[in-house]
Amino acid sequence: MPAQHRFTMSKITKVFKRFPKTFWVANTIELFERWAWYGFFMLFANYLTLSSDLGGLGFSQAEKGWIMGIGTGILYFLPVITGAIADRYGYKKVLILAFLIYTSAFILLPMFDTFTAVFIMYLYLALGAALFKPVISATIAKTTDAETSSIGFGIFYMMVNMGAFIGPMVTLLFKNESYDLVFQISAGIIALNFILLFFYEEPEHEKSTLSFSKAMSQVFKNIGLVIKDYKFIIFLLIVGGFWTMYNQLFFTLPVFISQWVDTSGMYLFFSEHFPFLAANYGRDGQMEAEFITNFDALYIIIFQVIISSFVMRWRALNTMITGFIISSIGMALSLMTQNVVFIVVAIFVFAIGEMTASPKITEYIGRIAPKDKKALYMGYSFIPVFLGNIFAGIISGNVYQSLSDKHTLAIREAHKLGFDIPETLTKNQYFNRLAENMEVSPRQLTDHLWNTYHPGNIWMVLITIGFVAALALWFYNKFLIGKTEDVNVS
Repeated sequence: MPAQHRFTMSKITKVFKRFPKTFWVANTIELFERWAWYGFFMLFANYLTLSSDLGGLGFSQAEKGWIMGIGTGILYFLPVITGAIADRYGYKKVLILAFLIYTSAFILLPMFDTFTAVFIMYLYLALGAALFKPVISATIAKTTDAETSSIGFGIFYMMVNMGAFIGPMVTLLFKNESYDLVFQISAGIIALNFILLFFYEEPEHEKSTLSFSKAMSQVFKNIGLVIKDYKFIIFLLIVGGFWTMYNQLFFTLPVFISQWVDTSGMYLFFSEHFPFLAANYGRDGQMEAEFITNFDALYIIIFQVIISSFVMRWRALNTMITGFIISSIGMALSLMTQNVVFIVVAIFVFAIGEMTASPKITEYIGRIAPKDKKALYMGYSFIPVFLGNIFAGIISGNVYQSLSDKHTLAIREAHKLGFDIPETLTKNQYFNRLAENMEVSPRQLTDHLWNTYHPGNIWMVLITIGFVAALALWFYNKFLIGKTEDVNVS
């Protein structure tokens, strides 16, 4: 065993030495980009919907759903076009443009407070991210080969998860001072990539000689080719169901925790044993909702290698079905209780499902693609994420507002009791006024609304979506693909 261990470490060391400088520069750029993105995105849902007198914009859940669903969805659709732009004009030029848009968008976004203006600015931000995504992925692909790609992309995804974890942990330190600082910090982190671009050497790749119009024409021609493969399209639609459920981690769960969950017990625990966490990630005797949802990224950093090693020999579709079911159960459990410890455990269950299913999706698309169209098919692996964001916006918007939104339920209760409370008040003022009229504390009113209207029932919607996706994938495997085509993937 020791000799084998030395051999393995020696092999890994040799692989590391084969990575060119640009590979490491690209990974560092990805780390900062994900740091900046998740630093604001994990906080974005509460920023949009929180009462205006508490620092948020006071938008409705439906308005939040439109902004986050469509805006983020477009982000994952545009790389089909932005990838062609990068091939035409060069990776480095597109990265410079992406960072200029990114930085300016982060600075400008908190300057607006109307739905239309914020929506437009978020679309502008999404454009920057859409320009960035295909370039950095292509750079990793071009700086690895058959022998180094497995470890290379492993390093790349580790950077993604590190950025996803570090980002919110940094910006939450400043959230209580001002949400503006959250966006300014993200702008500063993105701006660091301008320095890294001095060390970025564009990897060798065949630049497109087509004019811009002809390149766009080719893009839409490729879309037509992909649409003709009905099995592939059905698979993408099914996986969109998984991403719809998954995205509730960012769209719904932070809002749900902020509105309904009593985290005072966790706050007291941290105050006694880890006062730094309570002081910096707590507010008014409660832990920040985003601090709790960020446990997902922590779990992935710790356990992804273990889970991947465990399922690596499983059939791809069976692995995805298992992951869909586990993550659906985890997300449902996290939205059916006011117990914060239960939610932290439920997020762990969700993370296991996520770690099981997510890597296999891209891997499977690479396997089923025709040999002469692998690059084309891999380019469309974003489609389920695009669909998942669009549908997640609907679930976290109109559906959540109807079933679970605290402000909506407070208005419903006030009307039922005959209280004439002006709806021109901020969400926070309205809730406190209702509590005064009912002669109860805000916490007691929260519990009353919970017991009366059962907002946790939204878990039924999400587990249904996840289970239907898993069942559809089972039918897809049994009747459209067949077990002979779903061979082991290592």
